[in-house]
Amino acid sequence: MALHPRLDDLLELRHQARTLGLASHHLVNSSFSGLYASVFRGTGLDFEEVREYREGDDVRNMEWKVTARTNSPHLKIFREERERSVVLCVDQSPHMSFGTRGTFKSVQAARAAALLGWAASSLNDRVGGLLFGDAADVPHHFRPTKDRRALWRLLKALSRAGTRSDGVKDPLFNALKQAERGTATGSLIFVIADMNRETVSLETTLGRLCQCHTVVLVPIDDPADRELPDMGRALFTDSGGNLVEVDTADAKGRQAYRETWEQYRHTLTGTANRLGMPLIPIGTDQDVHSALMKGMLNSAHTRILR
Repeated sequence: MALHPRLDDLLELRHQARTLGLASHHLVNSSFSGLYASVFRGTGLDFEEVREYREGDDVRNMEWKVTARTNSPHLKIFREERERSVVLCVDQSPHMSFGTRGTFKSVQAARAAALLGWAASSLNDRVGGLLFGDAADVPHHFRPTKDRRALWRLLKALSRAGTRSDGVKDPLFNALKQAERGTATGSLIFVIADMNRETVSLETTLGRLCQCHTVVLVPIDDPADRELPDMGRALFTDSGGNLVEVDTADAKGRQAYRETWEQYRHTLTGTANRLGMPLIPIGTDQDVHSALMKGMLNSAHTRILR
């Protein structure tokens, strides 16, 4: 099981729907792009025209005055004011070199970035990225471009092993600060990272980002993040590089481990809800395409309720 995906595999993800059969190709491909557009691009900013309602149209855009006057349902049509920049912030810290089911977190993160990047590119959005958590002093920035050059370079970097980081205390915080300084206003920012950690300290920075951009959190999870498997006495390496012996068979210890994860996720969910950020978790044992689809559907449903 490799720590990083092959570049060819990331490139092929733009054709993933073909593996589901010719009959379902158009349906699956259009549903993913359509969800991306509706959830993360919205209806646009510029009013264009009013036309008669057609089956499948978004009822939130009904033009009620014209509908009442003509006694026939009519809809407002909008167009995008301009192209949007999409920035894929991907965690490459040592925490991502972990996985007990399916694959490693680093592989799932790369797959998620590829799928989101291809979806954005297919809708003519400018796509770029920010890789953080390796030995570089600052995150590696790929400025968004419309011609896919930045996306290609990003995927190529994700398919290569990075250099281990030793000195960066909080690479995720540094990456958010970099995104705040170096991203054009109105961008769509995906934060694809290991978020099994304390996140209260990030809320202020995330709040400032959300004032100028649309921010989506994509935590990459492994089943062992929540449930410590019973392996008896086992040796682990702590953040300082020291060996620590842990009795994984201890019931109280495993319960405390589970409660810590649940508290982390409860805090992250609360932050996302307060700031209006979609939260789309992806497990190492999940199909990335399906997990993103599910997350987008949940986000769309939440927005309708609001």
